[in-house]
Amino acid sequence: MNNHSSPVNILVIDDEQDIREGCERILSRMECEVVTASDGTKGLDILETQDINIVLSDIKMPGISGLEVLSTISEKYKSVMVIMITGFSTVETAIEAMKKGAYDFISKPFSPDQLRIVVKRAIEKLRLTREAQALKLEQQKNLADLETEQSRTRAIIENLPNGVLVTNMLEQIVLMNPVAKKYLGLTTDKGIGTKIQECIEDKEFCDFIKAVSGCKTDGKNGSASNKSHELVLSDERYIQALGKPVMGEDGDCLGAIINLSDITAMKVFDRLKSEFVSKVSHELRSPLSVIHEQLAMVMKGDIPEESDDHQYILGRAKDKTKNLISLIGDLLDLSKIESGSTGNEPEKIQLHNFIEKIVEFLNVEAQKKDQILLFNLPEKTIPEVEADPIALESVFGNLIANAIKYTPEKGKIEVTLDTKNHYVRVQVKDNGYGIEERHLSRIFDKFYRIKDDNTRFINGTGLGLAIAKTLINELDGDILVESKAGKGSLFTVLLPADIN
Repeated sequence: MNNHSSPVNILVIDDEQDIREGCERILSRMECEVVTASDGTKGLDILETQDINIVLSDIKMPGISGLEVLSTISEKYKSVMVIMITGFSTVETAIEAMKKGAYDFISKPFSPDQLRIVVKRAIEKLRLTREAQALKLEQQKNLADLETEQSRTRAIIENLPNGVLVTNMLEQIVLMNPVAKKYLGLTTDKGIGTKIQECIEDKEFCDFIKAVSGCKTDGKNGSASNKSHELVLSDERYIQALGKPVMGEDGDCLGAIINLSDITAMKVFDRLKSEFVSKVSHELRSPLSVIHEQLAMVMKGDIPEESDDHQYILGRAKDKTKNLISLIGDLLDLSKIESGSTGNEPEKIQLHNFIEKIVEFLNVEAQKKDQILLFNLPEKTIPEVEADPIALESVFGNLIANAIKYTPEKGKIEVTLDTKNHYVRVQVKDNGYGIEERHLSRIFDKFYRIKDDNTRFINGTGLGLAIAKTLINELDGDILVESKAGKGSLFTVLLPADIN
């Protein structure tokens, strides 16, 4: 624990021997030191004598429960990360565990990959914490060495990534680093010795500095509370100003220190997060409302169980439920992909046989709509590509399934495999509804769906093409689309390959 590169020590507490032995076998292969305990009491005894970093604890155990173990660890071993294991997973137990300080939650039965993903996240958090602690100690040492050297202190201030502005009791600027000048749009001939009102036109910011300079101590320990203000620059950048008064020994204010930070990225993230929540809420609210209304009609008993209306209503409720499950699955897949936690190793793939199997599988769906689904066999041998087979199955399965969905009955879908330049090319062509040109630039955006007279009854999450695009980009490939409304669409996937 003294070095951020130290091995990770993991304690597994579970009354099931198979779970203990399975976890030990899997985690040992991750170069972790693993010890096990059959109940909570033995697990806490181990924590007393050994340096443990991560604990995996079952919730339901004889004697001391997993939640009691968690409470003890949270109180006595604050640096230890706890992952709860349970075969009785409910929202309530998850919430209770998180409130008591659990880092993560995994439900039985779990696969080796699921265990590895959860533990890898904990190890990464542990690594970052160790690095932060080491960095903090290094910073403290450096600052201590520089306390007596004014020139070095000024050099630090000049090179800080944040802006620093210091004013005196007369509201004159006495220190300002280059970042502060940049944020405030000041030239080199303005600044030091000038009143803040003469340099900056933003009256609210000037009033903020005046308020900081006039701040009184809190009466507890002689320190003054921080104040904050937000600046919006002309180029749509957001700057957060944190101010604190400089207090003299007699309690009088000698001036103000203002720290300026660029928070534009945080603002953009907050906006994207709000948009994401809004879109997901909409996608969930609509089908849930339909299910609620239709089930309410059935429960009222107004419709005979043998009637066609009864079967139709239950069928629609079932379809909407299936769509919700699909949406949740796509969201989880997208989250794993974007976090780099796909967990599958690339391998050599012969696309001829690979795609042929996908076409054969989806041909059942095409036949339901009396469609023709063809796989045009390549004229020459196609070189292998190195990729995650599950990722490629997701990509091509999604493209072909979309072609079937967005092509009317008796339509035609063709899948072609060939080479172009240094790429293996896979094309999925249909003569379906097509896409208007105004939609093409956004077709790979998350949750983007086209709603018109032809497609409004087609169910989907709006995530399939976004997932496909992300997976292909990770393979250093590309995915392109050509389409005209009423004429059909052509999706082209390009995968890098060793082509002579």
